[in-house]
Amino acid sequence: MRLVICEKPSVAQSISAVLNAKKRRDGFFEGDSWLVSWCYGHLVELAPADAYGEQFKRWAYETLPILPDVWQYRVSADKQKQFDVLRSLMKRADVKSLVLATDAGREGELIGRLVYEQASCTKPIQRLWISSLEDSAIRRGFDSLRPGADFDNLYKAALCRSKADYLVGINATRLFSVLYGCTLNVGRVQSPTLALIVNREAAINNFVSEPFYTPMIDCGAFTASGDKLTDAVTAEAVRAKTDGQDAVVVSVEKQQKTTAPPKLYDLTTLQREANKLFGFTAQQTLDYVQALYEKKLCSYPRTDSRYLTSDMAKGLPVLVQTVADALPFSGGNNGGKKLAINPMFVVKDSAVSDHHAIIPTTAMPNADLSSLPSGERDILLMIATRLLCAVGKKHSYEVATAVLGCAGYAFTAKGKTVLDDGWKAIDSAFRASLKTKSGNKDEEGDGSDACGSGDDAALPKLSKNQPFTSVTAFIKEGKTSPPARYNDATLLTAMENAGAGDFPEGAETRRGLGTPATRAATIEKIIKTGFVERQKKSLVPTAKGTALIAVLPEDIKSPLLTAEWEQKLHLIQSGQLADSAFMDGIESLTKGLVAIHSAPLPEYVALFATPAGGGSAGTVGQNHGDAIGACPRCTSPVVVKPKGSKANLPDYYCTNRACKFAMWRDNRFFAAKKKKLDKKTATALLKEGRVFFSDLYSEKTGKTYAATILLEVTADKVNFNLLFGSNDTGKTN
Repeated sequence: MRLVICEKPSVAQSISAVLNAKKRRDGFFEGDSWLVSWCYGHLVELAPADAYGEQFKRWAYETLPILPDVWQYRVSADKQKQFDVLRSLMKRADVKSLVLATDAGREGELIGRLVYEQASCTKPIQRLWISSLEDSAIRRGFDSLRPGADFDNLYKAALCRSKADYLVGINATRLFSVLYGCTLNVGRVQSPTLALIVNREAAINNFVSEPFYTPMIDCGAFTASGDKLTDAVTAEAVRAKTDGQDAVVVSVEKQQKTTAPPKLYDLTTLQREANKLFGFTAQQTLDYVQALYEKKLCSYPRTDSRYLTSDMAKGLPVLVQTVADALPFSGGNNGGKKLAINPMFVVKDSAVSDHHAIIPTTAMPNADLSSLPSGERDILLMIATRLLCAVGKKHSYEVATAVLGCAGYAFTAKGKTVLDDGWKAIDSAFRASLKTKSGNKDEEGDGSDACGSGDDAALPKLSKNQPFTSVTAFIKEGKTSPPARYNDATLLTAMENAGAGDFPEGAETRRGLGTPATRAATIEKIIKTGFVERQKKSLVPTAKGTALIAVLPEDIKSPLLTAEWEQKLHLIQSGQLADSAFMDGIESLTKGLVAIHSAPLPEYVALFATPAGGGSAGTVGQNHGDAIGACPRCTSPVVVKPKGSKANLPDYYCTNRACKFAMWRDNRFFAAKKKKLDKKTATALLKEGRVFFSDLYSEKTGKTYAATILLEVTADKVNFNLLFGSNDTGKTN
C-alpha cells in the first residue's frame, strides 16, 4: 500500500479517480493498493513566538531579538483532525512508502515535507511533479515518479525562506511596533512593495507640470505636427506665419515592420492583463485561474515561465486547433480551415524551470463555458486566446512618414497601413467580443505586454513636391503629466522588475519582490493592514503607510534584500550554498536591526498616535488574554477577554484600540441556532473566515441542519452569514 499526500481535497479527488482509489473514508480515499489523503494548504506551521517562552507573550524591546535555538512547529486546532488522519496513515503497517503530490514548487514542497517531519515519518518518499490535473498528465506523472531525495535542496530552500521571513517579520514588526506604540507589520516583501507605492505618491506630489505647445497644420485629409515648444509666444509666431500659407511635401519614407506574436502567459503577466481588461485584482485573477486548474481546464498557474518545453511541441497543433474551434468568437475557426501554427515563438527549454507557461488543457474545448462563473470564463478565454496568438503569424504593417515644408518650418505626419493582421486578427476578435458583451474598453496600461495597438490612421497617397494650398494652422496645447499611481497591473510589473539594477549585468539572480504565487497576497496584505487604500483602481498609501516607510531602515524597505535572498535561495536549491550559512546571515541581520534601532525617531511618533480616544493605538505592553488570531480588519492580534475583566468587555477583541473589531460569545446569531461562539469557533473564523456545523437549530422547523457560518467584516460592522452545500471547514489555499 502506498500513501499519496496532496495539498488540497480537490486535488486528492482528481488523483484518487485516476488511481482507482474511489472508496471515500474519513479524510482519505482508498483502493487498488493506494491511499490518497490531503492537507489544507499549510497544515503545519512555525509556532508563534510565545511557544519559545512566556516572556514573548508581551511585546517589549528587551525581549528582542527572538532567535529560536530549536525551531518549533504547530498544527492549528481547526486542522488537527486532518493532520491526525495523515499521521495515522503514515504509521499504518501496510503503508510501505509515500508519494508527495503537493503542488510542484517551493511552497508545495514545504507543505508536504513539514507534515512528513511533524509526523516523525521515516518511510521512503517519491515525488509527483506535474503541471496539469488532467487524467493523462496525472498518469504520466505516476509513471515517472522521482526519488524524494532529488528535492531535498528544494525543501532546504523553502525552509530557509520560511524561517527567514519569520525572523525578520516577527522581530521587525515587534521592534517598530514597540518603538512607535502601535502595530506596524513589517515584512521582507511587503515593506519594499509599500515603499514602491509611497515613493510613487511622493513623485506625484512633487511633480511640477509644465505646459507645451505644438504648432499643427491641417492639410484636409490629414494633419502634420511641428516641433514641440515650451514657449507659447514662439508657438503663436509659428502659427501666424504658417496659417493660410501653402505647404509642400518635402519627403515621403515608407518602412515595412512586423510585430512578433506575444509570449504565453506566466502568472504575473496574466494578472496584469486581467487587471487592464476586466479590472480584476491580482488576487482575484489568481483565485480564478487556480479554480480553472483544479477543474482541469488550464495548466499549473503559479509559474514564472512564458514558454513550453520541446517535448510539448508535437501535441501543439491538435491543442491549438481544438481550442480555436471552441472559442465563441472565432467563428468556428474561419469556416473550419486548418490552422497553420508556428511553435518557434513558444518553445524554449532553457526558459522553463519548475513549470511551463499557462495554457488551456485538452479538456478545455469540451467544457461548457457558459456554466463557468463569469470571472473564470473571462480568464480561460484570455488564456486560450493567448495560445492562439502566440503560435500565429507575425503582424505586418507599413509605416509612412511624410515631412512637409510650410513658410520655412517643417511639419511631420505619420500613418500606418496594415499589410497582414497575423496574430492580431484573433486578438482583435476577442477584444471585440468583450466590447459587444459588456461595453468593456481596453485601458491603457504600462505597454509592457500589450496585445492591442493604438494604430495610427493610414496617410493618403503622397508624393514628393505634392502641394497643399492655404493650409489652416493651429496650436495643440498640452502639459507634462506626473507619473500615474500604481494599479494592480503596474504594481505587479514594478514588483517583478524591482532590484533589476542591484546586480551586475549577467549575474545569475532571482530578482523581483516575491514570487508570481505570492505577489497578489502581498498587495492584499498591505491593504488589509491599513498601509494602502484602493481608490477605484489606484493604490494609494495612507498616512500610516507613508510614515512607516519613513522610519524603516533602507535594507528593510529596499528590494535589494529580497533580491539577495532569492539569489541565495536559488543557490541553496542548486546545492551551491549551505542552508546554515544563509540562516547565519539572517540572524546577524536581525541582531543588527534590533541593536541599531533602540529608540524612535521623535518627529514621527505623533504620526502613529490614535486619531481619537487617546492612548496608544497598538498592542505593545498592554495586558491582554491569549491571542487567537489576526484581526480581519487590521491584522493586529485578536485576544480572549482576560479573567476578571469588566463584564461589558467583548469576549474576543482586537488589541488595536483604533480598530474596534470585537465578537461576543453569546451573540444573537449563534444563540438563535443554539450555539455559542466559543474560543475554538472564534479561532477558526479568524483563521479561515468560515466554520462548518452539522447541527444548527432552525427556529422555523425546530429541526437541525448543516451549513457553513461565514464571518464577514466591513469597515464598521461584524456580520455572520450562512453558506449551504459545503462541508469544507476552511478556505482552499
